[in-house]
Amino acid sequence: MGMQTGTHIVWDWNGTLFHDNEAIIGATNAAFAELGMAPITMEQYRALYCVPVPKFYERLLGRLPTDAEWEVMDETFHRYYTEHRVGCGLTEGAAELLAGWRSSAGRSQSILSMYGHDELLPLVRGFGIESHFIRVDGRTGPSGGSKAEHMVRHLAALSGVEAERTVVIGDAADDAVAARYVGARAVLYTGGSHGRASLEAVGVPVVDSLGEAVALAEGMAA
Repeated sequence: MGMQTGTHIVWDWNGTLFHDNEAIIGATNAAFAELGMAPITMEQYRALYCVPVPKFYERLLGRLPTDAEWEVMDETFHRYYTEHRVGCGLTEGAAELLAGWRSSAGRSQSILSMYGHDELLPLVRGFGIESHFIRVDGRTGPSGGSKAEHMVRHLAALSGVEAERTVVIGDAADDAVAARYVGARAVLYTGGSHGRASLEAVGVPVVDSLGEAVALAEGMAA
């Protein structure tokens, strides 16, 4: 297969295609409770959230969690999240956007998530959208890292996809950082883990719907 002629979108999963805000905030507060910390609101979460995640906890604790604390919080977070994600669905309009992008000649799309790979795949399959993607990559190895190195491996595994024709769509500053790291573009969506103010500081386009994100992506890397 030769080089693609159209744009490739790398989608983030949590907070972007998968609308899991309620499960995320519940899991975060369950993890905080393990350390005797008060719960936070969705607004506080969206204002303060950052990666690596221990840094986010530092903003709230006033110090980095110890290794033992991080282990307990991480385990609690994932246990709670796994129980509650079943009530979450795709972001409004996502399924139609994915199908529409796939049907356009020369275009392709993939998922790169920091969510565990073995848990991500069945979720994507369960929504009946796996066939829209040329690759689905979740995180392998320990949680808590940054997305940039994962993005390098992800793009390298995509046959015929060039970074300069790639647009990353995500809900976190880290998505734009990872895109910049490989020479791709990024569009950030305000419906997930970050509020508009913290996203606008990154210096890439910020939108309030996935439809707007896809429309921008069409023109950015053409």
